[in-house]
Amino acid sequence: MTVIPASRSITKSVLSKEQAEGAGARVRRSIGRPELRNHDPFLMLDEFNVDKNGGFPDHPHRGFETVTYMLEGQFQHEDFAGHKGTIGPGDLQWMTAGRGIVHSEMPVKSQTRAHGLQLWINLPREHKMCEPQYQELLDGQIPRANPEEGVVVKVIAGESHGVKSQVYTRTPTMYLDFKVAKNKTVTQTIPKTYTGFIYMLKGTAFIGDKEFEGKAHHTLTFSEDGAETVKITTKDEDAHFVFIAGEPLKEPIVQHGPFVMNTTEDIYKTFVDYQYNQNGFERAKNWRSTIAG
Repeated sequence: MTVIPASRSITKSVLSKEQAEGAGARVRRSIGRPELRNHDPFLMLDEFNVDKNGGFPDHPHRGFETVTYMLEGQFQHEDFAGHKGTIGPGDLQWMTAGRGIVHSEMPVKSQTRAHGLQLWINLPREHKMCEPQYQELLDGQIPRANPEEGVVVKVIAGESHGVKSQVYTRTPTMYLDFKVAKNKTVTQTIPKTYTGFIYMLKGTAFIGDKEFEGKAHHTLTFSEDGAETVKITTKDEDAHFVFIAGEPLKEPIVQHGPFVMNTTEDIYKTFVDYQYNQNGFERAKNWRSTIAG
């Protein structure tokens, strides 16, 4: 008989070192580093810091979702379909690239810097060529759970302590932002089949029954042992972290930069579609964003 532990434990801790990305942007890559290439269904997590002269000018995507969650400052977004907007501190943009998006992501010039997280979530084979879609929520529209005094959980996707997000996830996903005061213990339920991780933004937290120490800018991956809770404890300092988990797709991943498909042939077709402005990239022809100039 297999004994399922009370809490998931931590199997790996990886420091996200800062690196250059885009135009004048600095990112700390979590998922997507050589030590943690993919964590099915997640492809990448970046903590980005961009000054007003940096950003991510016009670029394409196909086959997955990008989830941008702002922590400080403001970011502008514009795509080839005419969708344009600005997200500020605490706001969320959940973009399903599906069959094809070309867009630009740039900081608002009046800001000193833009600081946030961008998560890439893989799409299952049957959704990779779906129509692009946006789900955008302002900070005040994202529900909070308060399991006890000194613990606030923003429920970006999924559920925490009886509070549910309105975000629709094609790949079943939970995305929670925890702010925990010192000397607290909180548990979070997680479906037994989900893989997941914590990314520490600030402070120190102790995870699982063995109290694995997690420090800022570290990614802590959960054990896959069927346990349906994760115990998190703080001691002599506050902690701020995101808790991200999802149903593994268990499908082949062939990634080439901003394109993520299931086969090399699909990637080749994507290059052809992008080059010839077809099968989802029709509007890319002669398009240039106005915000990246």
